[in-house]
Amino acid sequence: MKKILATLIVLSLALGAFAQELRNFSRQAIVSPQVEGDSVSFRLSADYATIVNLYGSWLPNYSERIPMKKDNGVWTAKIALPSPEIYTYNFFVDGVAVNDPANVFVQRDGSRYLNMLIVDGERTANYKEANEHGTVQTIWYDSALLGMKRRMCVYTPYGYENNPKKKYPVLYLLHGGGGDEEAWPSMGRAAQILDNLIEKGQAVPMIVVMPNGNPGQSAAQTLGIAQSTVNYRDPANANAYVKSLVTEIVPFIEKNFRAIPKSSSRAISGLSMGGGHTTAATTLYPGVFDYICPLSCGIRESDHLDADLQGIKKAGYKLYWIGCGSGDTLAYKNTQVLDEALTRNGMPHTTFISEGGHTWANWRLYLNTFGPLLFK
Repeated sequence: MKKILATLIVLSLALGAFAQELRNFSRQAIVSPQVEGDSVSFRLSADYATIVNLYGSWLPNYSERIPMKKDNGVWTAKIALPSPEIYTYNFFVDGVAVNDPANVFVQRDGSRYLNMLIVDGERTANYKEANEHGTVQTIWYDSALLGMKRRMCVYTPYGYENNPKKKYPVLYLLHGGGGDEEAWPSMGRAAQILDNLIEKGQAVPMIVVMPNGNPGQSAAQTLGIAQSTVNYRDPANANAYVKSLVTEIVPFIEKNFRAIPKSSSRAISGLSMGGGHTTAATTLYPGVFDYICPLSCGIRESDHLDADLQGIKKAGYKLYWIGCGSGDTLAYKNTQVLDEALTRNGMPHTTFISEGGHTWANWRLYLNTFGPLLFK
């Protein structure tokens, strides 16, 4: 009897292990997202769920959801393949937002991690990995102005380490509100775009500096470092980060990297809040950057705007490039103000108006578009 009981126990354990293996295999076999011709399918194994919906950034607004259907414990949604671009998506399982466990491609947007879907096409050709890769590293520096050690990301092009005598121009690339030093490397695909442009001979090899534009932060919030509160109404804090950028970060880069220390080898660009930092840095410190590319920000009319722009004109510049989406309710009007102000002040410039709004789809496009114009 004891032998029979022992045999039954062993069989029960073996069957349980086999069932678990079957469940593991089922999960491993799920492919999501899966592009097939002109459609893409999303799948989630969630036998316990009662309602599962899909949200994707290709939808017109955030409140929209695509219902998913359940079959043998796996929820599926099949949709027409969106136009070439990088999209983010997630599932809503009984009202709770969850990521796709079958998809290893994610990007971080502030405190959110979102799955990515890259639809191949001409627009996204430079968003994927090139054959020759530059290096993105995180660098710490001391900021006496902001009273803390701070972190930034620095991209050096392919071949930088192997040619110790070669010096490079520098693009200072600034993020928007809610972002940090990892925004351009993660959501902006800055390294991939520069790698591809440089490999194809379309852009000059350059260093790209991506600082943290939040003066109360030492680094991205994912490091768990306490933030300080900055009173932006205090005149002493006016343009504190911009001053640190020009008087601390630029000298640090030119001391610690093989950067060409000339205005003709410095470019500055930023999106939204970073676009404001771009216009502020170039009006407060005319002549430091010869390439100026504010994105999705524009400028406001003021009694000193013309004088500010005349300061830039007098100091000299090589490129003033503006980018904005025609549907950008946050920045389009102010972009028109900047365009008109540059025109009346006799300052040659390019205003690039794309479709869409205040989104990374546009900011990636802009970097891919003005990148080949720098340092030439």
